Amino acid sequence: MASEIITLEDLQDFRAELINDIRRIIKETSGQPTKKWLKSYEVREILNISPGTLQNLRINGTLPYTKIGGVMYYDYTDIQNVLERNKSTSF
Repeated sequence: MASEIITLEDLQDFRAELINDIRRIIKETSGQPTKKWLKSYEVREILNISPGTLQNLRINGTLPYTKIGGVMYYDYTDIQNVLERNKSTSF
């Protein structure tokens, strides 16, 4: 049986690769839900709005939705688009 010796340099290289992979994963997913379709309570939580405000966004066509069996679903990309369209540049 052949054995392989792992050096300190090998461990340091592995550590650096692992840290880079973790940083990349965090950067790709930071602040984004892992689901494409969100329910109303999740959208309200993300936007920090009341049920009435969410209803107004649906009624006036600001936020598209899909209704299946009485449950409303919102595409995360649509939520991001609404936020971008309404972004204010003045502070």
